[in-house]
Amino acid sequence: MTRATGSPTPRGAAVGRGIGIGLMYGLWKPRVLGAWRVPASGPVILAVNHSHNIDGPMLMGTAPRPVHFLIKKEAFVGPLDPFLRGIGQLKVDRTTADRTAITDALGVLESGGVLGIFPEGTRGDGDFASLRAGLAYFAVRSGAPIVPVAVLGSTERRGRLISALPPLRSRVDVVFGDAFDAGDGNGRRTRKALDEATVRIQARLTAHLDEARRFTGRR
Repeated sequence: MTRATGSPTPRGAAVGRGIGIGLMYGLWKPRVLGAWRVPASGPVILAVNHSHNIDGPMLMGTAPRPVHFLIKKEAFVGPLDPFLRGIGQLKVDRTTADRTAITDALGVLESGGVLGIFPEGTRGDGDFASLRAGLAYFAVRSGAPIVPVAVLGSTERRGRLISALPPLRSRVDVVFGDAFDAGDGNGRRTRKALDEATVRIQARLTAHLDEARRFTGRR
C-alpha cells in the first residue's frame, strides 16, 4: 500500500509522544502497568476504553511506542487541525465508511506502527459494553495483534481549577494487557467473520478491564 501525501508519519507520532509525556507527567501522576506487554516492534493495535477526553493524550504519553490514534473529525477544528495532523493522528468521519482514514490506518500497520483505537467509537462509560466493527476489521485485515488498555481514574474526581479535568497531580492508572490475535486462523474477512471477531475481542477487552479494576482497586 502506498502512503498518500499528508498521511501520518512515524516522526510526527514520535513528536506527539514527547508532548504527551511532558503534559501527562507534568500535570498528573500516571501509574503505568504492563507496558512490557506491548510488542517492541511490528504492527500492533492498542484498544483503549474511553471515558474522558484525556484518555487519548494519556496513552500517547505513557505507551512505550509512538501511537497514531483514530480521532473523530470534530476534534480537528481551528489550530488543532494542523497540530493533530502534525503529530501523526488520523482524522476519521464516524458517520460513514471513511476510506481515507481506513487507508491511513492500514498504512500505519503495514509500516509496522502502532494504531490506537477507542473501539466503542465515542466517549462513554469506558466499559467496552458496545464495540463497533472497526477494530475487528483493522485487526483481521492487517493481522496485527491487539493489546487491550484500561485507563482508570480519569473520571473519579473533578479538578478544582478546571472541573472538566481530573485534579492536577492526581493518579491515573494505565494498564496494558496481553496481546492477542482477533482472527480465527482461517484468514476470513467476511461480515460473519468480523462479527465473530468482534465478539471475541469484546470478551478479551472486558476481561482485561475487570482484571485491571481488581488489580488497581479502581472503578
